[in-house]
Amino acid sequence: MKERFVLRNVKRVNEEQIDIVVEDGKIAEVTKAGSGHGRLIFDYSGMYVSSGWIDLHVHAFPEFSPYGDEIDEIGIKHGVTTIVDAGSCGADRIADLVKSREQAKTNLFAFLNISRIGLKRVDELSNIEWINKEKVKQAVNEYRDFIVGLKVRMSKSVVLNSGIEPLRIARGLSEETSLPLMVHIGSAPPSIEEVIPLLEKGDVITHYLNGKENNLFDNEGKPLQVLSDAIERGIHLDVGHGNASFSFKVAESAKQYQIGLNTISTDIYRKNRLDGPVYNMANVLSKFLYLGYSLKEVIEAVTTNAANWLKKPELGRIQVGDVANLTLFSVENEPVTLIDSEGDKRVGNRRIEAKGVVVNGTFIEC
Repeated sequence: MKERFVLRNVKRVNEEQIDIVVEDGKIAEVTKAGSGHGRLIFDYSGMYVSSGWIDLHVHAFPEFSPYGDEIDEIGIKHGVTTIVDAGSCGADRIADLVKSREQAKTNLFAFLNISRIGLKRVDELSNIEWINKEKVKQAVNEYRDFIVGLKVRMSKSVVLNSGIEPLRIARGLSEETSLPLMVHIGSAPPSIEEVIPLLEKGDVITHYLNGKENNLFDNEGKPLQVLSDAIERGIHLDVGHGNASFSFKVAESAKQYQIGLNTISTDIYRKNRLDGPVYNMANVLSKFLYLGYSLKEVIEAVTTNAANWLKKPELGRIQVGDVANLTLFSVENEPVTLIDSEGDKRVGNRRIEAKGVVVNGTFIEC
């Protein structure tokens, strides 16, 4: 839909009411509510609008089980206009992931798994020979517009006897390719005290609110020194909810100690989309409203903050002249039962619900 249309009577998270006019795929006007003109009018009175939601951690390569799903099933159908695949593919299959973009409407980028086999099996770093440095560099050079970083999963079940060595190799590859790392943290060994000091400014810790024994908070819920040091160094904290990586108790500690909210991501794939506890981005965002973050903070974590980390600021703003990527959503004031990855339940009193998207200038209802 490249013809001119208007999103009428929508409101920003600061409650300012506006009309947004889209023409030829771009934002043509942001004007006061009721004053936008176009052949098609979509009246969304009372609905919120933000720049399109960005999910920095998904698994969008359906061929790999259990961690895979269809791009649009975890993207535009649930209000997310841009997804970043978090290392499903290594150098062996990254070309196939790139090609899959052609069939999808959702914007797709990816972290390249440093293991050439990617998530073809879930112990992909257990054999150091599966890390082929030349193939990593070749893939990065070929798909520089698509690959946003390197992914390394540092938990016991992934590395087995390789210990900390895959992360040391990844650090070197990061320097050679000028790409940041996204590091998955989980069960030890290696211990969190070994992993975090190897990360540098701009790198991402994903699953930072996990409730496993090897997490970033002590038994009293106080942030460990390695976490405080990491924040000081400018390391980016990403939620990566997933099946096993988000704990309400840990998240409550993070809030209590004012650990900044950088990006909220889902770590979504078919199983946790259909069976929970993830379901969709709106469900995960509702958990952060329950935790006491403001709507502004929650939405910035999937718009401005994510876009700035990606160095694609245009994806995180509503500005005339930009390609139109927008999310329409409501905040329903009603009880909602929320479940974390530990099976711990909380009852919130507000629920975010995605209603529609404009993706690259095309309007689609959720």
